Amino acid sequence: MQQVSIDQLQKISSQVRRDCLRMVHAVQSGHPGAALGLTEYFVALFFKEMQHNNQFDMDGKGEDLFFLSNGHVSALWYSVLARNGYFSTEELGTFRKINSRLQGHPATHEGLPGVRIASGSLGQGLSVAIGAAQVKKLNQDDKLVYVVMGDGEQQEGQIWEAAMYAAHHHVDNIIAAIDYNGQQIDGPTKKVMDLKDLKAKWEAFGWEVISIEKGNDMAAVLEGLAKAKSMTGKGKPVLILLHTEMGYGVDFMVGTHKWHGVAPSDAELENALSQLEETLGDY
Repeated sequence: MQQVSIDQLQKISSQVRRDCLRMVHAVQSGHPGAALGLTEYFVALFFKEMQHNNQFDMDGKGEDLFFLSNGHVSALWYSVLARNGYFSTEELGTFRKINSRLQGHPATHEGLPGVRIASGSLGQGLSVAIGAAQVKKLNQDDKLVYVVMGDGEQQEGQIWEAAMYAAHHHVDNIIAAIDYNGQQIDGPTKKVMDLKDLKAKWEAFGWEVISIEKGNDMAAVLEGLAKAKSMTGKGKPVLILLHTEMGYGVDFMVGTHKWHGVAPSDAELENALSQLEETLGDY
């Protein structure tokens, strides 16, 4: 665990949100809503909780691994990786451009440090993360595997096959998280396909489940992650229901699916950035 204060993490979060908005605005393409909502969780993982190495190698032996299943929040991941030294922050300016390593959905062909699988075809990330966790067990590697999914993604059948598999095989070195913001591309999840009681469902599939009710509060996120880590190694996989607000941090974006995949205009970007402190310097 890295020695970073909550205040420092909050300042980093502000800068990361600025990065995401500027990246999406520059090419008028991307997915700002969930990226803003997941910022605290990503910052907590990469700047404090995870043991990871920015001198990237694909195997990741002796370090915690991270997999992003809902790949459309790529701008957030790219910002956090760059701010951790995986590659230059200047490269964030190439987001979604021709021949860029920073594709709209993470890909492996371009060899971007930090990215181990292509993602964005929803439903697949959990399966890969479970496989990676089993490899760690076979290698007697005591580090953890983390994976983030969307809540709309829970409508994919492969998620539940993977959930059943992990519990049956006692894959207890994985911490999965669901971005539980209640929104997806076409509207609220309750209207598109109601997820009902996700906690009860995952528990029925044999997982330990905890809820972080304030997923945009850094202290709550850190507390929840500590609890989740304390539950690993005890025979069951662990799931975090991370209650976030899509578009968090920008008043006109928060809480609506309308910013799932829409880029801000020049005026909207200026308004949004005025609400977010520049703390590490814009790229």
